[in-house]
Amino acid sequence: DNMKTTLLALSAAALLALPAQAQTTLNVITAGDQNMVDYVNTFLAPRFEKQNPGVSVKAVGTGPGDAGSQKIYEKLSAQSKAGNAAWDIDVAVIHQRGAATMVKENLLASYRKQIATDALISRDTAKNALGQNVDGYVIPMFHSQIALAYNPDLVKAPPKNFNELEGWVKQYPKQFGYNGVKGGMSGVGFVMGYVTANAGLGTTLETGPYDAGKKAAIDKALGNLKEFNKSVVMTPGNAGTLDMLNRGEISMGPVWVDMFYTWVADGKLSPKLKLALPEPGLPGQPMYYAVPAKAANAALARKFVEFAASPEIQAEGIVKKFNWYPGIDAQHVQSKLDKPSWDKLFTDIKPDALQKFGRPFPLSDYFTDIVEGYERVVLK
Repeated sequence: DNMKTTLLALSAAALLALPAQAQTTLNVITAGDQNMVDYVNTFLAPRFEKQNPGVSVKAVGTGPGDAGSQKIYEKLSAQSKAGNAAWDIDVAVIHQRGAATMVKENLLASYRKQIATDALISRDTAKNALGQNVDGYVIPMFHSQIALAYNPDLVKAPPKNFNELEGWVKQYPKQFGYNGVKGGMSGVGFVMGYVTANAGLGTTLETGPYDAGKKAAIDKALGNLKEFNKSVVMTPGNAGTLDMLNRGEISMGPVWVDMFYTWVADGKLSPKLKLALPEPGLPGQPMYYAVPAKAANAALARKFVEFAASPEIQAEGIVKKFNWYPGIDAQHVQSKLDKPSWDKLFTDIKPDALQKFGRPFPLSDYFTDIVEGYERVVLK
């Protein structure tokens, strides 16, 4: 009996001593807001570590927006230029603009075909980042989408396209609100969607090639927008549009879908408000999982991304916990979700509409032309 107790004590001691063995640390670096870091450290890390004993996942953030991705680019570029054999970033979570630059400069590995999740992705965003071919180098972590939020008590039939929206704002002046090109991307995205719908350039703004001569068509569309703006309310920003909708000061405006649902869940927004996506669409953007070209733990990095992009994790983490649209094709996630969680995300905008009318932002150069044009044509 004493022998048994001693053995039990020894095995308990051995178990306690295990973490002292050499652990592999998987270094994840992410652009974006604090919620991105929290998602990796509090949601993904514990689950992945449980499946992979001896592995520790550590995420650090570089800050929101394209500037956050730029910092990751600078770190990778420096290690590449120094000729380091192994780089200290295993997984990078980046925006489209950053991904485009990193692929162009051979800083990322073409890893997608090596993992099972590859078969679950068909959206253009997995292949094209603002005009740069990124096929094979990225897996979308999630898609965020801009849509029109509206109050169904006041808006019986939301406009199906930008033409109908033009008519609607004239009929109901000062009932539509957005934030222009300052104070948040929901307004910027609306301007991009409006110009795409009105410039008569088809998908050129999104797919290229860039042609500075298209400024005339862009300016003409912005001239229409100046007229449109006479019938609308300018809001202070992303949150401002949601606030004004909630208070009934406006009855329609563009919002980020994930922010909309988070506000509803937090009781900051009336649950009766609804969403619509007018033709030919509004922009959204993915964040990408990428593996640097010389990641020290490349095989483990691929395993981590495969896990993070799996239907189960996309369902539980991306959709249910953070109110984002899935990175992988939505139908693969539906079977893993309880009906209320799925219905909440796709009640107003069905997956096929998202596929058709969820558009990319224009190419970087056209993006700049549109923002500068707005300041020159619309605000003068």
